[in-house]
Amino acid sequence: MNTNPTETRATDDSLQRLEQLAGISQRLLEKARALGASQAEVSCSEDRGMDVNVRLGEVETVESTHDRGIAVTVYFGQRKGSASTADLQETSLDATVAQACAIARHTEDDPAAGLADAALMAREFPDLDTWHPWALDARHAVDLALACEAAGREADARIGNSDGASVATAQSLSVYANSHGFIGRERSSHHSIGCALIAGQGDGMQRDGWYSSAIAHADLQDPQAIGRRAAERTVARLQPRSLPTGQVPVLFAAEVARSLVGHLLSAVSGGALYRRASFLLDSVGTRLFPEWFAIDEQPLLRHGLRSTAFDGEGVATRDSALVTGGVLQRYVLGSYSARKLGLHTTANAGGVHNLKVAANAGGLPSLLSGMGSGLLVTELMGQGVNGVTGDYSRGAAGFWVENGQVAYSVDGVTIAGNLKQMFAGIEAVGSDVDPRSHVATGSILIGKMTVAGND
Repeated sequence: MNTNPTETRATDDSLQRLEQLAGISQRLLEKARALGASQAEVSCSEDRGMDVNVRLGEVETVESTHDRGIAVTVYFGQRKGSASTADLQETSLDATVAQACAIARHTEDDPAAGLADAALMAREFPDLDTWHPWALDARHAVDLALACEAAGREADARIGNSDGASVATAQSLSVYANSHGFIGRERSSHHSIGCALIAGQGDGMQRDGWYSSAIAHADLQDPQAIGRRAAERTVARLQPRSLPTGQVPVLFAAEVARSLVGHLLSAVSGGALYRRASFLLDSVGTRLFPEWFAIDEQPLLRHGLRSTAFDGEGVATRDSALVTGGVLQRYVLGSYSARKLGLHTTANAGGVHNLKVAANAGGLPSLLSGMGSGLLVTELMGQGVNGVTGDYSRGAAGFWVENGQVAYSVDGVTIAGNLKQMFAGIEAVGSDVDPRSHVATGSILIGKMTVAGND
C-alpha cells in the first residue's frame, strides 16, 4: 500500500521504553520479596494508537490512545493475590504490591497455584519481525479513510449510504517478569483499514463491508481496493431469499471458517476441561476429523500475527501439532489448568499462537465446483453454540450455489448441527487463506448440515 511520501518516521524510542518497564517489573518483584512473597510475577504494558472514522465524506472521530498497565501477582505458598495500577509513581507501585500481598494472605490454599516451572522458562528470544510502527498523522489517516469510502460509494450506483470507513494504527510494548529470574520483552504493531456500505432502498437495504489488517502498514491492501471490495460484497447481497428447511452441503467462507477452529479451541482449553464444561472431555488421541485433516501451531513464525518466544507465564514456545491425521494430539493449557488436570503446560497461557489448518483443495471457485449445490456462508450471527454438548445453531447469510455457481443471495436462515459431527463431516479445506487472523485457514466445506429457512 502506498503511503504519503513526505511522511517521516518519528524517533523510535521503544527499546528505551521497554527497558523502563523492565526496570519497574524488577523493582516490583523486589518489593514483593521484601514483603514475604515466596513467588511473584509482574506484567507491564504500554499501548499507543490512533483511530480515525469518517462517514459520508465527513470526519466523525479522531481518537488518540496512550494506555499503560501494571499487574502484580504474588504467592504465599499456594495462596495467591493480584492487584493492578496504571500509576507509575513509587507510592502507587508500593500500594499495589501491598494490596496483592494482603489479598494473598486472606485467600485459601490452591494446590494448582504458582508460577510455571522454572526449567520451562524461555532462554532464547529471536527477532520474530512483529514490530512495524506507522508514523501516521491524523490528517493522512483521514485522507486514507476518505479515499477508501469514496471508492466504495462510487463503485456502484446501488450504493446509497455508508456506515463509514476507518483507519487504525496501534503499537504495544510488554514486559513479563517473575521471581524465577525470567524477564521477557515484546514489541508488536497492528494496523487496519476498513469500510462498511449500504445498498438498496427501504426494507431491501443490505449492509456489508471489507477490511485489511496487518502487522506492517506496507502489507495493507490499497484503501481504494478495500472500498471497491466492500461495494462488491454489499451489492451482491441485494434481493436475498430464504431457503426451504433441509440438509445440504455448507461451505464456510474463509473469513467465517476460522470460527469453527475457535469452537475447537474453546472445547480443548484448560478452563473448560477442568470445569467439565466441554464436549471434548478425554478426547486426546481420538479421531475428531477426517484422516487428512491437520492443525499445527507455529509460535515462532516470523511476521506472524501471534508470534512469541514465550507464553503469558514465560514458558518457552515451540512448534507443535494440535491435530494430526484427524486425531487430537493435545489440549491447550497453561500451568494452572495443567496442574488441575494432572498434565503439563503446553505453553498456551494467554492463548494459542499462529494456527495453520492444512488445505486439501484449491481456492473458493474450486470448492464451489466441488460442492455442486449448497449454501455458501459469508456471515454468521448469534451465539448459539453449547460448549457442553457441542450443539450448534447460528443465524447465517450468504449465497445459494447451483452447479458450482453462485445463484442468489440468502438471508434469514439458521444452520444447525453438532460440532463433533460437523468436524467429522469436513470434506475440504481450501487454499484461499484469509491472512487477517492468527488462525490461518481457507474456506471449509461440511458435507451436510441442517439449514432452516422461511420457504
